[in-house]
Amino acid sequence: MNCKVCKFGGTSMADGNIIQRAAEIINADESRRYVVVSAPGKRFSDDVKITDLLYACSDALEASDQEKFKKIFSKIRTRFLNIEKELGKDIGMADGLNEVEQEMLAGAGRDYCASRGEYFAAKIMAALLEIPFVDATEFIHFKEEGALDEVTFSLGKEVLSQYSRAVIPGFYGLGVDGKVKTFSRGGGDISGSIVARCVMASLYENWTDVSGFYACDPRIVNSPKWISELSYQELRELSYMGANVLHSESIFPVRSAGIPIRIGNTFRPDDAGTYIVKTFKRKVNEAVVTGIAGKKGFTAITLEKSLMNGEVGFVEKVLDIIGKRGISFEHLPSGIDTMSLVIDGAYLKDGVLEEILKELKETLQPDRLYTHENMALVATVGHGMAKNVGTSARLFKALSEAGINVNMIDQGSSEMNIIVGVENDDCADCIRAIYNEFFS
Repeated sequence: MNCKVCKFGGTSMADGNIIQRAAEIINADESRRYVVVSAPGKRFSDDVKITDLLYACSDALEASDQEKFKKIFSKIRTRFLNIEKELGKDIGMADGLNEVEQEMLAGAGRDYCASRGEYFAAKIMAALLEIPFVDATEFIHFKEEGALDEVTFSLGKEVLSQYSRAVIPGFYGLGVDGKVKTFSRGGGDISGSIVARCVMASLYENWTDVSGFYACDPRIVNSPKWISELSYQELRELSYMGANVLHSESIFPVRSAGIPIRIGNTFRPDDAGTYIVKTFKRKVNEAVVTGIAGKKGFTAITLEKSLMNGEVGFVEKVLDIIGKRGISFEHLPSGIDTMSLVIDGAYLKDGVLEEILKELKETLQPDRLYTHENMALVATVGHGMAKNVGTSARLFKALSEAGINVNMIDQGSSEMNIIVGVENDDCADCIRAIYNEFFS
């Protein structure tokens, strides 16, 4: 019998009516046996996500401002009680909310606070479907440094095998200290992927408010081409670079097991959606490029030094300087006597960039050291790129004709992506130029 795991995002859990719609999708296919849910998201453009309210509660408690905490928590209470009322089902929200409020006031911690949106959402969905609720802490475990513990998969198999159907909250698990620990924002997608791996699902369905992936952001290009299928690798590249349909790390649990992912639209459930599959299972696609995505706010730090290539350990010293500050780099383009580090600008605030430059200068004594801030990275991705002569020439000709100056070029060794660095203000124009070249 086929076994599908379906995960519903925040927009699919926003209010009682939408939750009822999600429940109808689940019940429409008996093979949808395990359900993972996110916390309620925005109901309208100016609304606030439950998770944001919960983080605000944590901030208020850390500032010892109980009055502010209670004011914010009252909004959370009202939201969940309204959902219960809209569903017309006694779920016990009032008692549960009172208990969680007391736990927060008693110092349960930031991750506990942030996780309660998913916790209550799962309780609601389980009651609505009349199937068991299984807390994620029963099997999703983290290591001390915060990485997922591989024991998760054997535990999950053992725990979930006891239930023919179940609802599991996304976004969190159990830390080594026995307390709730969360993934990064959007980590509910990872939770769904973990559950799919634990039960060896035939398909992992991720239900959201769009009908799959498009060749680029529809806010940049009007009605871009819909992508019916892409590989795990293509998904990883596009998601990381700003195509936010699915968390970029969600592929890892299912990839090793070869479990396909399908993106579905809760509001248009009959749409075909987009399938994410292994490369060798991918259908033949004549398109050179699969998709284009961009992300702003990077800084490139460039070092120039004569005979750099002959200096043993040079790169190691550079990486040690940023590594001990807990900073990771995105790209490392280099030449014989030059090397650049491309870093997310969010890491370099409050004087951190100046500290790094000072240490690089003192430790490595480069001939020249300079930065390029406010840079956007635009990735052009597709397995077809390696098989088509002249892809790079077409891309750079398109950018030249659009009057876009390229500050950095980095091509992956797999030849399935070309990344260019441009000014933040040129990001959208860059994406449009590349899209028009390969899709128009």
